[in-house]
Amino acid sequence: MSHTLTAPVLVDTFIGARSRAKDALLVLSSAAVVGLLAQVSIPMWPVSITGQTLAVMVVGATLGASRGAAAMITYAALGLAGVPWFADFGGGPAYILKPSFGFILGFIVTAWVVGYLSERRWDRKPAASLVAFGLASLIPFVVGVPWMWAILHFTMDTTLGLWATLNAGLIPFIPGGIIKWILAAAILNGAWRLMGKRTSL
Repeated sequence: MSHTLTAPVLVDTFIGARSRAKDALLVLSSAAVVGLLAQVSIPMWPVSITGQTLAVMVVGATLGASRGAAAMITYAALGLAGVPWFADFGGGPAYILKPSFGFILGFIVTAWVVGYLSERRWDRKPAASLVAFGLASLIPFVVGVPWMWAILHFTMDTTLGLWATLNAGLIPFIPGGIIKWILAAAILNGAWRLMGKRTSL
């Protein structure tokens, strides 16, 4: 039943028939794109503002749920293995103890959710895409803010109250998050229009 509900995602209109080699290349190259936009960074304590979330949402919508999540797992795993593509060219196993690492874990869920919704054509409809990307933009904070608090508390001997926690891990990100949310929806809507794909197809 679920197969009848899904539709090809944007990348499938470019690559044609899928193969393991194509999927692997898409996953790795998408992880690299996220790593590239991670370097678009405004340093802040304890978590920098970066362009990662925009890349994660676009990757998830473009690749679909499984490949989008796989790209984010690849990004996290290779970063921990030493590839310096986390924010500010960070990488290595010690990064797991960074206050920001929870956001990277949240990216996996973000990519899967927005990919799942895109497989159901939400990225092709302006109103639906705003809902999809708005929801997706919140997910990293659900994981990232508690992780940030725990790392600060247990490894850095810094305990933040509720307001201080929100001020450190959520509030400064709201303006940029709204921009990235709307921009992601506009990118996918625009791409589908350019491809001549409409919701009736």
